[in-house]
Amino acid sequence: MSPPKSASRPKKILDARSAKAVAYDLLARKAWSRRDLIVRLRRRGAPDDVARLVVAELEERGYVDDPAFARQWAEGRARRLGSRRLHQELRRRGIARPLAAAAVSLAFVEGEEAERALEAARRRLPALMKRNSSRAPQRLRDFLLRRGYPAGVVNSVVRRLCPIDESE
Repeated sequence: MSPPKSASRPKKILDARSAKAVAYDLLARKAWSRRDLIVRLRRRGAPDDVARLVVAELEERGYVDDPAFARQWAEGRARRLGSRRLHQELRRRGIARPLAAAAVSLAFVEGEEAERALEAARRRLPALMKRNSSRAPQRLRDFLLRRGYPAGVVNSVVRRLCPIDESE
């Protein structure tokens, strides 16, 4: 059996011009954070200094914009996830804490996060009740916490939807 094609081919090292072309191609498909783009260029074969130089140039030209990326990412995922999880995801993508916090706070209007948690819980609760109704409150709490909703919001939603919480 022959080895996979990617294993038999030596990795091509990208020069600045090639790395810039790869970066433009990546940016044409979706927005990237500064750190993610550097990592992707390095994975494609650009040396670290070339990747950083290309991304710095793209930042100067406005193609890479971490604040705009953070706002877009938070707004797009806020429908499904809570503020804590969004903040963690932005931090993993290399967005600075203050930028991540500002983007997440813009994605959630006061009280809106509790409404979204309640909506997610209402969708999930029937399936949990079918499986084991006595464990449903605990599993609902775990589900909402994994989604990144704050503990206070999760507890109030669980108390509202499952008035008799036998898990405590």
